[in-house]
Amino acid sequence: MAFLELKNVEKTFFSKDSLNEAIRNISFSVMEGEFISIIGPSGCGKTTLLSLISGLVLPTTGKILLDGKEIQRPSPETGYMLQQDYLFPWLTIEENITIGLKTMGNLTETTRKRALLLLKQLGLADHAAKYPNQLSGGMRQRAALVRMLSTGPKLLLLDEPFSALDYQTKLKLEDLVFSTIKEHKKTAILVTHDIGEALVMSDRVILLSHSPGSIQRIFSIPEELKALIPFAARNHSAYNKWFQEVWKELESLERKA
Repeated sequence: MAFLELKNVEKTFFSKDSLNEAIRNISFSVMEGEFISIIGPSGCGKTTLLSLISGLVLPTTGKILLDGKEIQRPSPETGYMLQQDYLFPWLTIEENITIGLKTMGNLTETTRKRALLLLKQLGLADHAAKYPNQLSGGMRQRAALVRMLSTGPKLLLLDEPFSALDYQTKLKLEDLVFSTIKEHKKTAILVTHDIGEALVMSDRVILLSHSPGSIQRIFSIPEELKALIPFAARNHSAYNKWFQEVWKELESLERKA
């Protein structure tokens, strides 16, 4: 059985004077431990899709099932990582990474030590007592990743988490996030505008059409790329071929717009 299932999901936003059909007839399944990326033209409903999967927004029609249960509200089983880190500036890094546990009533000495171990694994052990403004952008995003992982979610939703970073930091963080997610055997969905990022981090890439977003095509990434960390995958001989194939499909959508 699929870990995550979307069945004929549609979302229309209504206002007093208008309606906006954001996504139309989206159906796909994600297996446990799989990494999926969603790409597409601006305004095609990528972030709306993540909001629906998170339970922050409910579908107008269709169903979304996580581990066989319909998603009807936000759940601790799902973690969300955004472009902005949204660390609380008045809290230390340790306080920031454990705030989810505290809010859920799950902050114990055991869970605190687990969160600090994650912080150490991501190279931030010496920064636990510092405040967010004392860290670089990449370090803050690593802290945000620890905060998300510390609550033990089954599903990770990543909404362009690297787009605000400089290119070198972005490449390093891609490798780190990819390796951490694989090590902890998490299921993840990434929304990105970066074709290369989608290719080197994913098992499959879902391309959405123009608004209202629907599935244009699903690309299954070959094993020789999936077996590599992102930086190495970008330098593999198969990378350019796949990049061009996805690029051409995306360009065909732009010409039809």
